[in-house]
Amino acid sequence: MNLSRFAKARHSTKAFDASRKIPAAVIEELKELVRFSPSSVNSQPWHFVVAESDAARARIVKGMDGYAYNEPKVTRASHVMVLCVRTDMDDAHLAQVLAQEETDGRFANAEAKAGQEKTRAFYVNLNRERNALNAWMEKQAYLALGTLLIGAATLEIDACPMEGFDAKALDAELGLREQGLTALAVVALGYHSADDFNAKLPKSRLPAATVFTDLG
Repeated sequence: MNLSRFAKARHSTKAFDASRKIPAAVIEELKELVRFSPSSVNSQPWHFVVAESDAARARIVKGMDGYAYNEPKVTRASHVMVLCVRTDMDDAHLAQVLAQEETDGRFANAEAKAGQEKTRAFYVNLNRERNALNAWMEKQAYLALGTLLIGAATLEIDACPMEGFDAKALDAELGLREQGLTALAVVALGYHSADDFNAKLPKSRLPAATVFTDLG
């Protein structure tokens, strides 16, 4: 299988066909893809808000004040996913992750469980001491974003990731801060329309010789 063809075929969709909706089964597949995204020490510092109905997507638009060029992508898309990241890696979240790992059979014995707990706490505390915890958690969430984008491409779904939005307004509209979360990126999902100029443009990336060093 030539996986790179999906990366080469995908693009950031600038105009969606509002008449076309993503099948429910495909949305569920995308949700499973992001849920199983990798994260450092399996920290999973994320949450995903999915908006499908007109009313739900209108709530996302409330976070687009000052970014009017992104509003049509939200209103015309089939679905919109808001990628959220935790505002803190607190003990309750760490305990939930550890308990889930135990439920899923990740630990052969109590020592293995204690080792995982200690390792994860080490990296959390290390980044906290460096005043880099938020940045570290955001890095993990962007792994999920990458998973979502390439996953959508393989399922022949168009997508447009957006950082152009008012995070404070969107957090307030969705009640994210009260849940210990903040919006990090908004992704419109659907099918591009004939007006999508970006679909017609050639891909442009730096050449392989520039971005790779082969040590042999």
